[in-house]
Amino acid sequence: MATEPGSPVSSEVNVDRWSRGEVTHVADQVAEERPIALVYHGVPHVVMLATPADLEDFAVGFTLSEGLVERPDEIRSVEVTQGPEAADVKIAVAWERFSGLLQRRRNLTGRTGCGLCGAETAEDAIREIPRVAPGPEVSVAGLHEAIEQLSTLQPINARTGSVHAAAWVIPGKGVQFVREDVGRHNALDKAIGALVRSGAERSEGYMLITSRASFEMVQKSATVGISFLAAFSAPTAFAVRLAHKTGLTLVAFARRDRHVVYAHPERLV
Repeated sequence: MATEPGSPVSSEVNVDRWSRGEVTHVADQVAEERPIALVYHGVPHVVMLATPADLEDFAVGFTLSEGLVERPDEIRSVEVTQGPEAADVKIAVAWERFSGLLQRRRNLTGRTGCGLCGAETAEDAIREIPRVAPGPEVSVAGLHEAIEQLSTLQPINARTGSVHAAAWVIPGKGVQFVREDVGRHNALDKAIGALVRSGAERSEGYMLITSRASFEMVQKSATVGISFLAAFSAPTAFAVRLAHKTGLTLVAFARRDRHVVYAHPERLV
């Protein structure tokens, strides 16, 4: 798979900062956001608004987590072309998967904050997902160590304060890698893609995300066989129901000093 050229993930802008009645004119860093077109065998599928970095990871993660293919080896190639205002990501998949993909063609814009936007039918949006495997046991102490560790591993957010992160954590080894994006679901897709491309075993770790645990975050995780998802913010009832149904452990409000388990607490020891 080709390696994408470097792209700016933030830009400097001049702002007027008001604080306690005083205005100062300063430079600030804001996160970049660009249209990313995912094109399968020359057929446009969807345009997502995303941070223009780690786009190969994004393409692999999206293709798997959306159920467009069933296995990583069905993704044949990924080619990223960066333009000044947008990027095209050309993806080749196994031919039998492409014929099915044409039936689910979206070709719509996925805004930064949307999760299921672009799905044309309820069947597309709410897929049947097999139950996840047993997966790892996670200690409470280890979870909170990972939460503390992740706070130091978000360079884009440290500059801009406006992006989400998804981290792959292995119990006893801590955070293995982090991916950031203006969209929470994009950050998760990037982390899933990085995990798959690394060849690591998905049953050995869990995902830690800095966003809320909405339905599509549980759906994406369970689709690729991740059995434990911990989120910094709140879950939705839809997400909790899916976690119960698929056997996924769902932890939310995961902070340095607290957490709440919403589904399958048996993996947290």
